[in-house]
Amino acid sequence: MSESTTSTKASAGPRSGHLKRDVGIVSLLFAGVGSIIGSGWLFGAMNAAKIAGPSSVLSWAIGTVMILLIGLCFSELGPMIPVSGGVVRFPHFSFGSFTSYTMGWITWIAAATVAPIEVEGALQYATKWAPLTTAHSNGAHTLTGLGYLIAVLAMALFVVINYYGVRWFARLNNILVTWKLLIIVLVVVAFLLTAFHGHNFNATEYGKGGGFMPGGAKGIFSCIATAGITFSFLGFRQGIELAGETNNPKRNIPIAIIGSVLICGVIYVLLEVAFIGAVPGKNLAASHGWLDLNYANDFGPLAALSTILGLGWLATLLYVDAVISPGDTGLIYTTVTARVSYAMGMNRNAPRSLAKTTSKGAPLVSLIVTFVIGLIVFLPFPSWQQLVGFITSATVMSFGVGPIVLMALRQQAPDAPRPFRLPAAPVISFLAFYSSNLIVFWAGWDTDWKLMVSILLGLVVLGIYYVTSKEEKPKLDFRTGAWVLVWLPLVTIQSWLSEFGGTGKISLGVGFVTNLVISGLVFWLALRFKLPASEALAHLEEARREADHSDEAEEPLPAA
Repeated sequence: MSESTTSTKASAGPRSGHLKRDVGIVSLLFAGVGSIIGSGWLFGAMNAAKIAGPSSVLSWAIGTVMILLIGLCFSELGPMIPVSGGVVRFPHFSFGSFTSYTMGWITWIAAATVAPIEVEGALQYATKWAPLTTAHSNGAHTLTGLGYLIAVLAMALFVVINYYGVRWFARLNNILVTWKLLIIVLVVVAFLLTAFHGHNFNATEYGKGGGFMPGGAKGIFSCIATAGITFSFLGFRQGIELAGETNNPKRNIPIAIIGSVLICGVIYVLLEVAFIGAVPGKNLAASHGWLDLNYANDFGPLAALSTILGLGWLATLLYVDAVISPGDTGLIYTTVTARVSYAMGMNRNAPRSLAKTTSKGAPLVSLIVTFVIGLIVFLPFPSWQQLVGFITSATVMSFGVGPIVLMALRQQAPDAPRPFRLPAAPVISFLAFYSSNLIVFWAGWDTDWKLMVSILLGLVVLGIYYVTSKEEKPKLDFRTGAWVLVWLPLVTIQSWLSEFGGTGKISLGVGFVTNLVISGLVFWLALRFKLPASEALAHLEEARREADHSDEAEEPLPAA
């Protein structure tokens, strides 16, 4: 399938604050697939099996459905308002500056840490060839001096590719994603044909570590948030973040969002099935079942298992792919992080310099900030496994606002053009918001308290910016964003009381109920105190001018 050519209007060259529409349908879909298939698939199958055993297959399936619900909401918003950094921009249209800044800060913190963490994931596998990481007793890996140098060079390369524009990024990413898809399919087929032990799915002879559900129901749901399952799927966002740079947003955005989740969901479920079936019985016996499964001297679980099975050629390919897959996702998230800070600059609740673009359509200042953040994350902080829960909670929380925005805009701009209109929107949007709250709940108190501290830090940064900056800034819209100040404390208190690392007073089952109550209350408050329709329409009109690359509005949006 060939890429559509860039539209005449877009090719006229970007102005300050405008991006080029150089991403076609294949590139947008592959940006999502490529971002989903990063380091998550290299570690996720093993991590999930150690928490939930064979029932981790259900975890991948449930996680796919939950993320798909969220993605469906953005499938309406993306084509309706095709601007880059949409996850940050959408809340601004319906709820104003305070809400968009808070969600933008959460999104930016999460996105900014993904690219360096993907690089660390690649270097952990590459430690087989050189001393790039150091293993610690808790299973974490941190970079050595040589590893830090290579990591910095990798981040610099990501920035350079992005500097030369989204077209360079798209072309290179298409090639890398094709490779990644071929490798993961090859792993699934090789495991299924070489060593598939159906008995592994219900092997009760290993005591508490055996059977189909050694971690119980808690294991099934907790690993959705902590084993890299949700983390892996968060890449579907590329269809939203690059919406302002695709040449046919009405068609491309829904296909990219829904298609990337479904394609990767099927692949991940099959991979977990193949992994569970391929583990030799002697390894399960040595570890007394799934919950303590480990391989000695392995830098990557899939490569280690391939070696045990006598598939040395596959192990070699996996070690090569362990550099390519996370590296490609790191490239994509460098692009995304720059678009998030670009969006905050466009919202005017962050420095406007973040929204400036070069003649090639690249947000240069945002790219530099992204690079600097990478240098900080590369310092000896916890490795991939320890940061997955934090990134997952932060990103899912920012995504959770999308379903609320969808329903708010249905009331504020009911007659606005919607190229893709989500059927059963009230039900799907509420289930999507409920799903996001559940995932944050399952991530556990040890993750969630750190997330809330980072949000408080962001609010301090906002206050400093409003007091010290001489740039023109929008009003904060505290009244229409007050529901956020209800939502965040309720989620925090619930996590503290949970059995997921908290005091243990809220069990898994009770958590389904408390999350339902919190979701219903917050959803109602948000729709009750949203911006007036006239202000929302004004924001939408401004965004449409931006999306059209025109200073003149077309026919005004119909009033509510």
